[in-house]
Amino acid sequence: MASKLRPPKYVLASVAVSLGGLLNGFDTGSIGAITSMPQFIQSLGKFSASLLGFTVSIILLTGTVPSVFAGHLADKYGRLKIIIPGAILFGTGALIQGTSFSQAQLIVGRSIGGFGEGIFLSIMSTYICEIAPVRHRGTLAGLPQFMSVTGISLGYFTCYGSIHIDSSFAWRLPFVAQVILSALFIWCCFVLPESPRWLQVQGKGEEARRALERLEVNAIEAERLMVTMTGQATSLSPWRSFLLLFRKAYRQRTILALFILGMVQLSGIDAILYYAPILFKQAGLSSANASFLASGVSGILMLAISVPGFLLADKWGRRTSAITGGVILSGCMFLIGALYASGVVHSFGIARWVVIVSVFAFGLTYCATWGIVGKIYASEIQPDHTRAAATCVAQGLGFFTNWLVAILAPILLEASSSAAYFLFGALALGTVAVLVAYMPETRGRTLEDIQEAFHRPSLSAAMTSFGQSLRMRKRQAPAEGMELESRNATGVETSSSLSLGDAPRPLRLGVSS
Repeated sequence: MASKLRPPKYVLASVAVSLGGLLNGFDTGSIGAITSMPQFIQSLGKFSASLLGFTVSIILLTGTVPSVFAGHLADKYGRLKIIIPGAILFGTGALIQGTSFSQAQLIVGRSIGGFGEGIFLSIMSTYICEIAPVRHRGTLAGLPQFMSVTGISLGYFTCYGSIHIDSSFAWRLPFVAQVILSALFIWCCFVLPESPRWLQVQGKGEEARRALERLEVNAIEAERLMVTMTGQATSLSPWRSFLLLFRKAYRQRTILALFILGMVQLSGIDAILYYAPILFKQAGLSSANASFLASGVSGILMLAISVPGFLLADKWGRRTSAITGGVILSGCMFLIGALYASGVVHSFGIARWVVIVSVFAFGLTYCATWGIVGKIYASEIQPDHTRAAATCVAQGLGFFTNWLVAILAPILLEASSSAAYFLFGALALGTVAVLVAYMPETRGRTLEDIQEAFHRPSLSAAMTSFGQSLRMRKRQAPAEGMELESRNATGVETSSSLSLGDAPRPLRLGVSS
């Protein structure tokens, strides 16, 4: 009875690996509160605005480079063998930050933590994507994002509780919590089985079978995996592995993954996460109210909306979720920009509350759509032998655009109240247009079947095919009419007749390879 109530081990493995997302979110949710604590300022001094922005965002910048090359290492040595050193580096960075006695030491610690984060964040999504059954892949692959939002709330409330400690331990405690979580993450990766897909690609069929048994994957799906996958391991240099992603057979999928993970950050979400107090204060709220709304209510609501978001990831189509979410995100940004541009936002009146509600709507929509779909889709559209490398390169671009938004958002907001919102809205709307044209649906399809969607005509080729089919139908129309008259007269259909349903139909739009 107990075994029936226990979830399958592939679910537990997905939760365990998603602890990396919890670490990422915990840092995001706590660093702003930490640097604003009086105890922190007493210990390390007051940071200038530019130095504070650099210190907060350095973890994103240092995560960019290792993320690009982590995929090559994961393809060569295994998913978990690369996640572990990344988690160790993150824990080491948290330890250095928690024991800081100077601003320079804190920056060094965040740099090391970012390097480790850049290594494990993309690979853990790849690992989950490879062990999850088709019917649950969306939900399980969305776990890292859900855990990240959980970490944001956990980081805030940890700081909310520790601020009452009358010593430097008030701001050091959140870093201690990160060290403990890092140790738990490392231990989980040591006891988990390696990705069966990676083992099969390496030609280690028996080890792949044992891993599938340990993960309690359905026997039918496990057998299908063993039959469809064959050894495809490559021994390329990091540079050649990188260039492989842009060869004709993989180029479209790589570019699509780069585009999605880069643009979800350029939508402006990090401006909301890092600078929400500034946004609310600009809208006319007092600083006290702004801090409460930004850190408390937003964290709780984003966590709440993420629950149905990841649970229903396999009920909603990836394409539908991404396009619908993008339309709402761009609409929120354009609405806020228009209100500021028209000069109606003041410390009184309804306009400021429209801005505040729109900011919340943006954050909630992102967590329910783009935040979950982006990483799932970027991982599942790649072939097995390039999945880790392509996903990590795309995540590297995401780190860089994330850092870019974190650095530029305060400058844009200070220069113009409306410019930043119009910019982010235009970027989100442009992203929607590209997704409409080039994003095939992947929900409910095996990783092998997904690859077939990328061997269909591109948008221009499909439109040409559509035009040709229309012309063919026009030419066939007289012949069809004659055949119809003949059948009506005789009641017999000849073998040479061609019905309208037999006319070539345009292929479903996809991405060419």
